[in-house]
Amino acid sequence: MAQTIALHTRLKPGKEAEYDAVHARISDELDAALRAAGVSTWRIWRSGRELFHVVEVADYSAMRKNMATHPVNIAWQAQMAELLEIEDDYSGNDDGLAKVWELP
Repeated sequence: MAQTIALHTRLKPGKEAEYDAVHARISDELDAALRAAGVSTWRIWRSGRELFHVVEVADYSAMRKNMATHPVNIAWQAQMAELLEIEDDYSGNDDGLAKVWELP
């Protein structure tokens, strides 16, 4: 059964349009790497500088470990580091946001 993980990140001031443009279409190589690592869906919403991600993945921890050393993701994360207030270190110590409530 897939995991659903919620994440929150924040853009550097003034990087909103650039972030949107970069995500208008990710590379086929990054898409393939994410899917090979078990990601079935990754959605991002933006409110101002605040980014909210919902990821559906077979095993979040395994995906993070796989992507930490993947050359395509290393290049992508370098590009994202220019846009994000806090860059993702891929330490593997996160589990996403804690779920507080869900409409049954």
